[in-house]
Amino acid sequence: MTYETALAVLGDPTRRQVFERLRGGPCPVHAIAAGMTVSRPAVSQHLKVLKDAGLVEERSEGVRRIYSLRREGLAELRDWLDSFWDDALLAFKIEAERTHRQIKRTRDGNE
Repeated sequence: MTYETALAVLGDPTRRQVFERLRGGPCPVHAIAAGMTVSRPAVSQHLKVLKDAGLVEERSEGVRRIYSLRREGLAELRDWLDSFWDDALLAFKIEAERTHRQIKRTRDGNE
């Protein structure tokens, strides 16, 4: 799965809500759907999209399907987002070093 796929799949607000309900641990569909404004079949369809994208996994417990987050499925998205943080930190480091050199030159020139 690519970060683009994860972004596209999680771009749907209902799908994000389904995904977020799995934060607390594995759940059957009826527990995920409880209190949502969409039907249980709609939740199942959103779970299928999340599963196809590698973001959730399912296992059978008798006749019930239990869904859980696949944290590995978010790895590429997280790496992509972290690259922005890395770029910001590098820019901060460069600016801090430039400022430090300027202050040092000013101080050394006045002494």
